[in-house]
Amino acid sequence: MNDRITLAAVGCALLLAAPSWLGCSGKAVIPPPEEAHSVASPYVIGASDVLSVRVWKNPELSVDVPVRPDGMISVPLLDDIHAAGLTAEELRDLVARELEEFVGNPDVTVVVTQTYSKRIYVIGEVGRSGPLGLATDTRVTDALAQAGGFSPFANKKKIKIIRRVEGGGENEYTFNYDAYVKGKAPGTNVILRPGDTVVVSD
Repeated sequence: MNDRITLAAVGCALLLAAPSWLGCSGKAVIPPPEEAHSVASPYVIGASDVLSVRVWKNPELSVDVPVRPDGMISVPLLDDIHAAGLTAEELRDLVARELEEFVGNPDVTVVVTQTYSKRIYVIGEVGRSGPLGLATDTRVTDALAQAGGFSPFANKKKIKIIRRVEGGGENEYTFNYDAYVKGKAPGTNVILRPGDTVVVSD
């Protein structure tokens, strides 16, 4: 019996010496599944985003406009255009085609200036708690940097990532920043998804 207890204790001790995202059971609690793609995807415009639409040499047609809840934007001469679900390049081409009736060879640019439709939240012991827009693929360390880094009281070893799942539930993962920067926790600096909350406790 004593031998079994000793072996169990040794086994658990070895697991405790393993990377921080493994528990004594050996079950991984981090990282959550990565997205299937490995390269940054073009940003898809959503409701509440703010767009800069510029028509070269036609300042009267150039606007800064929010995407309404119905996914539409208003552009001079064209009235309403459906923008939600398109990339900036796709919307640029659509606006250019529609303007050809009024402007010869219109040179249009579309830039997403505010990304309000896709957000994450960083709260707790960071420089600036609050929402962050997701214009590009953003990993945990990216979000922490955008939030102003850690406060002097931050517990860098037990950062929580709370992710909403279908059905109204939540999954919670742990990110050990200290282990990651030392190269002891590869694969844990995951890409965040819209709606994720990163919690830095003290």
